Amino acid sequence: MATTKTATLTFRIDPSLKEALRAAAHSEHRSIANMIEVLIREHCEKNGLAIDHQKELDQRRER
Repeated sequence: MATTKTATLTFRIDPSLKEALRAAAHSEHRSIANMIEVLIREHCEKNGLAIDHQKELDQRRER
């Protein structure tokens, strides 16, 4: 999907939360990184927060 460079994000979470994330990613055949990205995108969409890359894709579809 992404053709641009990606950024690195490092953070600490409770081990039980990490295990829940791993299980959720596994159940959807995703990597943990991809699962986090999906969750962030869903949160932004639900709360009306624009993602610049998504705005660009939407503009291309409108043309």
